[in-house]
Amino acid sequence: MSRHTLPGAHYNLAMKLHTISQAGFRQSARYLLLMRLSMVTMEWLALATLWFLAPPLAGPAPLLVTIAHALFAAASWLWMTRHPPRLALPVTFSLAADLVALGIWLALTGGSTNPLVSLLLLPLATGLVLIPLRHSLVITLLAITVYTLLMLYPVPPPADLTRAAYMQLHLMGMWGTFALTAAIMLVVVGSLASQLREQQQALARSREERLRDEQVIALGLSAANVAHRLGTPLNTMTLVVDDLKLAPECTAFREDLELLDQQLGLCREQLQTMTEAAVRAREAATETLPLARWQQRLRESATLLWPGARIQWPQNPPEAAVRVDATLDQAVLNLIANALRASPEGIEVGTSVEDNRARLTIIDRGAGIEDTLPGQHPVRSEQGLGVGLFLSNATIQRLGGRLSAEARTEGPERGTTMTIELPAVSEEAAHE
Repeated sequence: MSRHTLPGAHYNLAMKLHTISQAGFRQSARYLLLMRLSMVTMEWLALATLWFLAPPLAGPAPLLVTIAHALFAAASWLWMTRHPPRLALPVTFSLAADLVALGIWLALTGGSTNPLVSLLLLPLATGLVLIPLRHSLVITLLAITVYTLLMLYPVPPPADLTRAAYMQLHLMGMWGTFALTAAIMLVVVGSLASQLREQQQALARSREERLRDEQVIALGLSAANVAHRLGTPLNTMTLVVDDLKLAPECTAFREDLELLDQQLGLCREQLQTMTEAAVRAREAATETLPLARWQQRLRESATLLWPGARIQWPQNPPEAAVRVDATLDQAVLNLIANALRASPEGIEVGTSVEDNRARLTIIDRGAGIEDTLPGQHPVRSEQGLGVGLFLSNATIQRLGGRLSAEARTEGPERGTTMTIELPAVSEEAAHE
């Protein structure tokens, strides 16, 4: 048994862009928090190490700077989470504050010889990710300025610390800085790569949806043109049939002429329905109907189209309502027609409601569909134009629904189950 779910267009492009931008603001706050926590953690570890190996460098001044930096990290994260910045300027100022705080801390703990001086690259790397290039240039110049000042005003090592011990302390700090930088690169670059893949997938889906919409519009224009062109020939044939019915020499063919007249009337009704559906689709006219009432409307249309078909309908539909229009009715009827062609002995139609989703299933006993996603593109058909399933899928997606197919290729219950899922609304909404 295989199940295929059709990708639906659940949000329009504007909603996608809004969601992506809000996610970007939250991600920016997380990046900044990660950077600042990393810097503060390294400052605390360095102070703890200096307290045992070089106590003169671990005085109260660097401790106060570390505490102030930690408080700034917490306050900025809370502010950016509750008030996401719409401009890059607040982020730029916060990165500049990080550089100044780190520069002061480095000046108090060894200056340019402090192995943690490489932490000056963290605000710079974060700025390249979060802010425009011109703002990143300012951060770069500030980082270079801080490092230059540390070089111009060196801090001599403590007198009671030997050169070998000082070098060992320096090497340990370099190792810690490298490990921290590698971890941050793993987290940040991995997150950015994941976001890039998600954006590429979203763009691909948008292109597919736009292409499908263009195909639907083209098919709709073609259908309207065909309906207009067929109107005159149908009227002409109707007049000819009426004349033949009145002719004495055609009395023997009266039953055939009555059948032909009935079929011509059915063609006119279908053309009228197609025209009305096109108008309603253009005006985006939808209505909310109880599921039982919508099912009854579908049943009446199916009985008119296939009076001799065996279609088993549910007796007690669940209490729910759905938003429908004429094009959705035609989409469901197209699926019923496909099921009847695959299973002339009869089909089953079922309805259910689960998790605020109304489901309408069409079950046939045919050979089963091919192992592909149905309804994504027009296909070749031996019994039609090959666009019915494509149009049905596009219509269902336009109304926020989803079309899926389940093929049963083995056993006595072989066949296909087509499932239409639509957003369910309350019965009260249907009567408003």
